[in-house]
Amino acid sequence: MRLRALLDAPDLRLRLLTGGSQLDRAVRWVYTTDLPDPRRYLTGGELVLTGMLWRHGPADSAAFVAALAEGGIAALAAGYADDETQAVPDDLVQECRRRGVVLFEVPPDVSFATVTERVVRAVTEERPGGAEQRWRDRLHTLVATGAGPDDMCRLLTDRIGADCVVLSAAGRRVAGTGLLPADDRRRLARRYLSAEPLPATERLPAGRYTLLAISPRQPRIAGWCLAVAGDLDADDPGVRGPVGEVCTLLALEWSRQEEARQVADRQGAQLVRLAGSDSAAPADVASRLQVAGFAPDEPIAVVVAAATGATPPTALLGEICAGRSDRSLVTGVDGESVAIVATDIDRFGEFVEYVRAQAEALRPGLSGSRVGIGVAAAPACAAGLHGALEEARAVRRLGEHRPGQVRVAGSGELTSHGLLLATVPDELRRSYTDRLLGPLVGYDAAHRTDLLATLEAFLDCDGSWTRCAARLHLHVNTLRYRIGRIERLTGRDLSTFPGRVDLYLALKLA
Repeated sequence: MRLRALLDAPDLRLRLLTGGSQLDRAVRWVYTTDLPDPRRYLTGGELVLTGMLWRHGPADSAAFVAALAEGGIAALAAGYADDETQAVPDDLVQECRRRGVVLFEVPPDVSFATVTERVVRAVTEERPGGAEQRWRDRLHTLVATGAGPDDMCRLLTDRIGADCVVLSAAGRRVAGTGLLPADDRRRLARRYLSAEPLPATERLPAGRYTLLAISPRQPRIAGWCLAVAGDLDADDPGVRGPVGEVCTLLALEWSRQEEARQVADRQGAQLVRLAGSDSAAPADVASRLQVAGFAPDEPIAVVVAAATGATPPTALLGEICAGRSDRSLVTGVDGESVAIVATDIDRFGEFVEYVRAQAEALRPGLSGSRVGIGVAAAPACAAGLHGALEEARAVRRLGEHRPGQVRVAGSGELTSHGLLLATVPDELRRSYTDRLLGPLVGYDAAHRTDLLATLEAFLDCDGSWTRCAARLHLHVNTLRYRIGRIERLTGRDLSTFPGRVDLYLALKLA
């Protein structure tokens, strides 16, 4: 390595005191000494580190620097460890300048061990096969010690000099060396879900990132993504090899965690089947909930999902719940997926909106599948789990009639006529609206009138003549004339509640 590389290292913060024109000198090794005359231990090309314990006066500096110059060192780095009050003495600076010795000052908070490690690592990697052997040794150590994904990311960052982060399909941080804001993580996750093919790149405010699938044989929504800072050169074997090997280790870690989830899935399926049975004893349900980590009297949310297509709804629910609570159970039962999540019952509405937002964010990974999700709550999980399951299933079935690829409905919507109207088949919907509203649409088209808009405003004003006339900027007599025309065309009396309901429902179904 060159002296210039040491000076440019941001973590070392070395200060150049002499020898600015000699920074292209090569460093062959590193040697730490406080001997007044270390020349017999020098073979040339060393970076010498000293804490200056040998110095008792200016004359000592002259003898010490003379010995270093004769030994042919690359540079001298001097400093007082943990003592910010002392600086490199002027007599040492003057002697180094006179002898042509490059002199660095080491900050008091930077240890000699840190500088030594940097030099040894650089010199070793520059030797033929040195970097590769060191990489292999560290890789084997990771495997042998069962290291986690954070250690794997640190190893890769050390090797390629770029931060990396492992993300879930929703942008949840699994591991990594870099700190990315939540919005940036979600942006990378959306790109990971939608990019064809991978690897792909995405530009963030902080710079460009390269995205790779860690588990390429799994649906992306179920797997992990590796985001590496920079635009990786896939043709560089020094990058391609280490990235591929770490991705393999991360895939093994994902598989290990997935196996643990499958064990929990089987246990969860037994709990859901038991809770869904009309004959289940409350004590048995409470016992299984405790095994799963839930207190019998704590509030929970139940989420039920079903999908048409290849997307596994269990993976979808697992990803949604992982970012919300540290206590959740996700399982697949009889063609549907069920999640039980510890939640605050007073903030159930927020939870429903969270599920809706997360499901929408994961939509690019659904591969064309349509997903229906129902959400319900129980104030006490042991006593209310059965009812919450039935309620979540009911709102899921009702919500499936809504348009869109992802349909999420909460149990609070069971009180809304809009959810019931969503269950009307399309053919019946068209027939009903055509019969009641068709004459108005035809009349408006033929006479350039606004009878349909007048009807909507009249019903929205609860049948108030004065309010409706003011909204439409009409005289009340003109409004009465229009409403009379609407009644004749539709055969409905808008002065009666049934007549208003018929036309109100027709407008909502249109």
